[in-house]
Parts: sequence; C-alpha cells; structure tokens
Amino acid sequence: MNNDFMQRLTDLVNANLSNEEFGVEDLIREMGMSHSNLHRKLKSITNQTINQFIREARLNKAKELLLNEDLTASEISYRVGFGSPSYFNKCFHEYFGYAPGELRLRELSNGDNNHSDKAIAKTKSRSLKTKLLVILGSVIFGAIAISLIVNEVSDSKSGNDKEKSIAVLPVKYLGNDPNKQYMADGLQDAILLYLSKIADLRVMSRTSTEQYRGTKKTARKICQEQKVDYLFESSLFVIGDSIQLIAQLIEPGRRERHIWVGNFLRDKREILTVQNEVAQSIANELNAKIGQEERQRLEKFPTLNLTAYDFYQKAREELWEYRLDKKKTDMLKSSEYHYRQALLFDPQYAEAYSGLANIYWEKNFIHSYLSNSFIDSSFFFANKALKLDDQLAEAYKVRGDYYMETGKPELAIQEFSQAIKINPNCWEAYAAMGFLYEFKDAVIALSNYIKAASLHRGRDLPKLLAAIGNCFLWAGFPKEGSYYDNEVFKLTRDSVTYFLNQGFIEDYMQNWQGKLVFFLKAHQIDPSNTTVIRGLGLTYIFLHQYDKALETYQKLLVQLEKSDLLSYNEMHRIGYAFWMKGFKEKANYYFEKQIKLSTQGIDLQRINNPFFHYDLAGVYAFLGEKENAYEQLNLFMNTIKWKHSWIIILIQNDPLFDRLRSEPRFQAILNEIISEHQAEHDRVSKWLKNQKIM
Repeated sequence: MNNDFMQRLTDLVNANLSNEEFGVEDLIREMGMSHSNLHRKLKSITNQTINQFIREARLNKAKELLLNEDLTASEISYRVGFGSPSYFNKCFHEYFGYAPGELRLRELSNGDNNHSDKAIAKTKSRSLKTKLLVILGSVIFGAIAISLIVNEVSDSKSGNDKEKSIAVLPVKYLGNDPNKQYMADGLQDAILLYLSKIADLRVMSRTSTEQYRGTKKTARKICQEQKVDYLFESSLFVIGDSIQLIAQLIEPGRRERHIWVGNFLRDKREILTVQNEVAQSIANELNAKIGQEERQRLEKFPTLNLTAYDFYQKAREELWEYRLDKKKTDMLKSSEYHYRQALLFDPQYAEAYSGLANIYWEKNFIHSYLSNSFIDSSFFFANKALKLDDQLAEAYKVRGDYYMETGKPELAIQEFSQAIKINPNCWEAYAAMGFLYEFKDAVIALSNYIKAASLHRGRDLPKLLAAIGNCFLWAGFPKEGSYYDNEVFKLTRDSVTYFLNQGFIEDYMQNWQGKLVFFLKAHQIDPSNTTVIRGLGLTYIFLHQYDKALETYQKLLVQLEKSDLLSYNEMHRIGYAFWMKGFKEKANYYFEKQIKLSTQGIDLQRINNPFFHYDLAGVYAFLGEKENAYEQLNLFMNTIKWKHSWIIILIQNDPLFDRLRSEPRFQAILNEIISEHQAEHDRVSKWLKNQKIM
C-alpha cells in the first residue's frame, strides 16, 4: 500500500517536473487528500514534509539528467522546475554535498560504472588540455548557475522598455599563473571599450567596477550601487594554447534573472575574435541600436599581431596600476617599455601610440608646466595615433587635455566632443568638458559633470560630486553645495575634504572665524596638505592675524620645497604677509616672483591664465601701479564669463585692492561682477526647475 502511495506521489511530481509553479497545494489537490492527512502519512513513511518531498524528487531527477544528458546545470535546473539556477545550485549542494557542476568530475574520478557510455566516450575523445578546461568550465558553469532567458513574470520590464545600462565586472582569472592576470583584465577592457562605443548603452567605467574584484556582494547590490539595470560577469581559464571564457549577463530586477550565457572554448590566438563576439552578444541581448558608422568602428580590430596585442595588454594594465598608485613609478617605466615592444611587432598599432601619449603626460606634466615644451611629447604621440586611426577616443581626449592646458579652450572642446562622439560613455571627456566650462557657463558645466558622474562610480566619483557641489556653491546655491559635500563624505569618510568644503561654505557666508575652525580641523588631520595650508593663510589675512598668516605661509614654503612643487598663485599672498610684519624686502621678493610667474603663465597661455591676470592686478594695486592693476582686472573680467560667488567674496575682501576699493572704476567692476553672477544664478535656477532637480 505504501509503495503504491509513494509511486503515485512520485509520478505526479515527475509529470509536472518542468512546471516551477507546481507545489504543495497542487500535489494535495491531485492526490485528493487534505493537507493534514497527506502531511501526516508522508511524514510517517519518509519523515519528509510535502515540500521536502517535491524538492528532493526534483533534485534526484536533476542528478540523473546531469549524468546522462549533455546539458548544462542551468538548463537542467529549468527542466526540473527550479526557476532560479542559483537557488537550484544551493539546494543541490545542500542535498548531495557538492555543486551540480562537480557531479561529472566526481563520477569520472570515482570510476562510476553507472556513468553512461555516451558520456565516457565524449570525455575520452578530448585532448588532455581541452579536457581540463571543459571539466573546470563545467564546475564554474554549475557554480555560477547561469540561466537562459525564459518567459518572465508579467511585472518584469522588457529589454526595450528598460534603460540599457550595464556594469562590466572584472574578469575572474581562474588559472594558477598570476602572470596571466593581465589577459583577464585585458578582456574586461576590450569588452568594456566595445560596449562604450554604442550610444544606445550607458556603460560604467572600469574604475567604477574595480572595487568589486573578488567581491561577495550580490548582483542586485552591485547594480543598486552602480545605478545600472544589467551586470556582466565572466571567468577566464588559460591552459597551454587554449582559453575558455564563461560569461553571463544578469538582470537582477525583483528576482535575479540570467538572460544570456556564453561558453567560449578557443585557441588562444582567437582572443580578439572572442572578446568581440562576447560584446556583440551582450549588445544584441540588450537590443542596443547600432548605427552603420558605429558598427564599422566596432568591427575593426586594433591589430592582427597577437604578440603586439599581448605587449599592449601588459602595458595598459601597468599604466592602470600606476594611476591607482602614483608611487609605483616602476609600473610607469614598465608600461612604456611594453608599449614600445608592441610597436616593434606592429609599427602601425595606433592604440599603442595613444598609450605612449598617456605615459608621457604622466612623466612630464608637473615638472614642465612653465616650459615651452610642456607635454609636447604627449601631443606628438596622440597625433601619431590619430594619423594611423582617426577613430580613437583616447587619443582625442589626450589632445583635448593638451589644448585645455595650453590655453586653447575652443580647440579642447572640439577634441573632447570628438572623443564623446566615438565613445559616448567616455566619462573623462565629460568631466573635462565640465572643467572647461567652470568659468564659462554654469549650466553646461553642471550638465557635463552630472553626465560624468552617471558613467563613473569608482574612485573618482567623490571628485565629480565635489565638482558638482562646487558649481552649485559658485552659482549661489549653498544648500545644494552642502548636500554634495555630505555625499562626498558618505563615500570617502575623508574628514579633510569634508572640513575643507564646509570651510568653503563658511567662506561663502563671509564667516572667516567659522571657516578658520573647519580649516584648522583639516590641518590637524593632514598637516602637509598644501590646499589646507593656503586656505589657512588667506583666512588669517582676512582676520588680520598677520603673525599666524606668516607662520602658515612659511609652512607652505617648506611643503612646496619638500615636494619639489611651485605654487603659481600664492607668492603675492606670502609677500603680503611678510609686508604686514615689516619685512618689506622679503615681501618685494615674493611680489616680483608672482609677477614673473603670472607673466610666464599668461605668455604660455596656461589653463589658469585668468587667475594670473587677477594676481597681477592685486600686486600692481598694492604697489600703487593703478593703471596696470585696472588693465589686468579688465583682462580678468573679459576672460571669466561665469562670475563665481567666491570671486565676488574675494575681490570684496582682498586687502591687495584696498588702495582701489573706494574708486568709482573699481566699484563699477565689482558691480558688474555681482550683476553677471546674479544673471547666471537665475539661469541655473531656471534650468534646475526644468530638469526637475529643484
């Protein structure tokens, strides 16, 4: 009797095996019994609950299929009624003591006679290296529980309705040779770059996702933090001349949904083809619209020489590591060497020249700032790259930086715009555009910074949020400025930056004592921070505490000497502090130094050109050279289109202009600055309302 009863139960479960909705109530109805009677009888025979019986019947069938069918674990999970492969993997492991992907490996190692002849024949036919890859791959395949796209619940949005935003996680390298890690990182870069060129996608930067290397966070949590709707995960095996890439595209939604799986087992020489195939598959799954011009860019291989490509991958990874930690100068040297090696094997490799442009920027920027050959080498290599391939966003970005730093903003805007056209997800170009417009147009500056922040949620996000906050403060919105300051602090817990920004808000209120309190807190935490020291020095001047001001500026000089740097816009402040303490000869030395630095900066058209005009005006005004002072003030006025709130506060309180302050000409300039600032404030206010930000 009991056997017949159990057989009927089993037959009913097996008949509804693929129906994930078939559950306890359905089995009760089919058996024609009450819940309590079925529960009591099953418990007395097997000591199982009804739900346990259904689940274990599904799992036993799954094991049978895994051993005898050439199916993936995720495919089998659906056959036996598990809607979530990850949940299937968990239940299988709890019940049998190992993951479903390990089953075949365990059967092979145990020499199980029940293993089907068909499976044995398939396994024996593979080469040893390929067999290892397949076995390892199936383990990972089961463990990560990739699921194919199925009919989803009705409240799930379709790919067409959802925003097409994605984060590409670091590719997991699952080999034993750490020297091959760069191949996995190179794959991530290549897939990310491919997707970034598609205007219909919003793709987070590599620096955004680097924080998840080795993470235990769920896909849903990562997507929430990155503010994206899709996540791409993958693993790379490298054995001998073979590679295997296992990839999955995930849509967390209300419940995790794996909408695409890729399992690529190839010769290592096909790595360029594989990374393009993967990226194309992702774009197709997301229904991304790709124009003809975009498609031509996407289908182009950077090089056909695999040795050159290998050196390029190493170089790019080393440059990446250096940018994460500027103390790793050995990485910068090694990166340059590998870029040059890549060019030895392929002299037409445009991206390698673009890499060298970045190398020379890092090497020469600081120490050649006021030289005639400032970053010329970067410009040369960027031009070389674009001559070979005029579709390199990275090279346009370098040229834009060059024009920006050398005082050619209009040319810089053209280059950044071209970089964005080629790579619509180039957050660095948007950030640079924001910076370029900081003294031209508040709305454009904010738009670009906000766009950059939507594409980057990595280590530079606090800087982007700080820039947005500064723009709000400069446009006369201290509440919004303070909000972004708090957001930065939440991300970084960087008390120095927080106290600095709070000090700037006090500065906006012209509360020098309040500003001093915050800057002293910052200085106590980081006594060597030159930004803090400069701010303290000027605050002491505004408070007429000249002993403290001079002491502070002398600390600044020590720090500048230690770091082998020069403060281009602070020498006149140091001179003023010496003057107010009676050291007039020393003061004149620093005034002359500021005149020389400002004149050089203007002649060379450096990026802070307008402030050189302001600094010169201050020195000339203090020394009584009024006509020269007004000339420089007018040049400053003409160069700065957007008059920031802090410019008003500075010129209203700057003691260097005390000799001019009561003159009608000076008052007219001040009133013009205030009027133009108010007009921009009103314009930003209107834009914020239209954008529904306010």
